[in-house]
Amino acid sequence: MYSHFDLAKKYIHYYLTASNGKGHGVHSPFVFEFIKFVLNDKTKYEIYSKIEEQRQVLLNNKTTIDVEDFGAGSTVIKTNKRFVNDIAASSLKPKKYSQLLFRIIQYYNKKNVLELGTSFGITTSYLASAKSNPVITSMEGSQSIAGIALQTFTNLNLKNIEIVKGNFENTLLPLIKTSNTIDFAFLDGNHRKIPTLQYFNTIIEKANEDTFIVLDDIHWSAEMEEAWEQVKAHKSVTLSIDLFFIGIVFFKKDFKVKQHFTIRF
Repeated sequence: MYSHFDLAKKYIHYYLTASNGKGHGVHSPFVFEFIKFVLNDKTKYEIYSKIEEQRQVLLNNKTTIDVEDFGAGSTVIKTNKRFVNDIAASSLKPKKYSQLLFRIIQYYNKKNVLELGTSFGITTSYLASAKSNPVITSMEGSQSIAGIALQTFTNLNLKNIEIVKGNFENTLLPLIKTSNTIDFAFLDGNHRKIPTLQYFNTIIEKANEDTFIVLDDIHWSAEMEEAWEQVKAHKSVTLSIDLFFIGIVFFKKDFKVKQHFTIRF
């Protein structure tokens, strides 16, 4: 992982060089629409406050749990016995990005949604709350963390989520083999290059030209940046968007030339 100082330098460079986030000068109609109606949608949807209440419940939860960590590990917490509130503070996706994922699914009417890395279910709850009534399959390696996520879903009365528990190395491929198509995927369960690329290459077997794949923490480390570059360069990817903390790739066949945009968000 990059140090906080190095990450801050990278973010400053991104902020100064990215498109201004208003859509000015963007010649792709699809990307302009995405910026105007999704990225810059300032609507305070009712579900936002309900989910954020559950985030606060987790941030106030001082019980301890035993955690199985199959990914790159926590950058803050080094032991397997951890406080719930510490995990919530360090690993939950900020609301700005979780709410963006909600808006993507809602605006583009995504139905079959896959998430790698349930954590405590906050981002999952955003994914599941879109008016498109998506079916969410969320994968989580840790049994104890998955158990808390299930309580989050119960508190929010969300019934369109299935959690697949266990190491992604064992659970992802069987799941993909039995899936019809993946309309939207969020990869947030492992911050290492090789596993990230393996998961991406497995998921795109069930992608179509309207599929969105979102990768988390694409500038988290040198190897995650390498993974992001390889994902962008994949022959099936025709469009990519870098929002610094997340990257989004698309497979639209009507884009004859591969396009990449770095947009301030």
